Amino acid sequence: MNSKNLILPILSLGALFMLPACSDTDDNSLNTLRPTALVTVCPNTDGTFMMQLDNTTQLIPTNLSASPFGKKEVRALVNYTEATDINYDEHIRKVHVNWMDSIRTKMPVATAGEENDLLYGNDPIEIVNDWVTIAEDGYLTMRIRTLWGSPGARHYINLVSGTNTDNPFEFVLRHNAQGDTYGEWGDALIAFNLNKLEVSAWEEPLSITLKWQSFSGEKSADFKLQLRPRSNISIANTTNLHTLE
Repeated sequence: MNSKNLILPILSLGALFMLPACSDTDDNSLNTLRPTALVTVCPNTDGTFMMQLDNTTQLIPTNLSASPFGKKEVRALVNYTEATDINYDEHIRKVHVNWMDSIRTKMPVATAGEENDLLYGNDPIEIVNDWVTIAEDGYLTMRIRTLWGSPGARHYINLVSGTNTDNPFEFVLRHNAQGDTYGEWGDALIAFNLNKLEVSAWEEPLSITLKWQSFSGEKSADFKLQLRPRSNISIANTTNLHTLE
């Protein structure tokens, strides 16, 4: 992430990763508790699935025959171990999945002009400059930070497109805390699927500009994004960490 005026508070982040949603091991060592990677879980038409690690590398699970998230394509944290037998090639790796935990994944929404504040909110939010804040595989995934009055409070996060008529690749991250604007700092992960953006091949990788209202004023950051080849695109609706919509 190439950030401009990106200043974030330094806070304790020890509670970020919760109990895995899908577990295949009883090993509670630190190595298996931490996520190994951020991936896109991609179901295949025959019921199997693979995990897209980055723009070029695929992970093939050896111990799971079907995705724990069904037919939905999701961004997810995963902890895996490299398989001991020979992998297919440098861009395809066989792995043993220890656990997986899905991330709330959404499509961008169209601007409503003067109604944006009403529809999408304008509460402050921070974007954490972290390894899971990344643009890859046609997705913009972010670790966000804000105040939470209750662990069960529902906040709404939307990526608004069309706000700059001169730049179709400028987006605004909108946060509606629904009145839950006091309490403790807390983090959540969210991903946006940008694979349906209309672009020409020579325009990739795209330069994406992201703007948002932080606790210290408006901020922006630039990302380089390579889109996925136009096939097998689906949208997930799963939740991780604090509740997001």
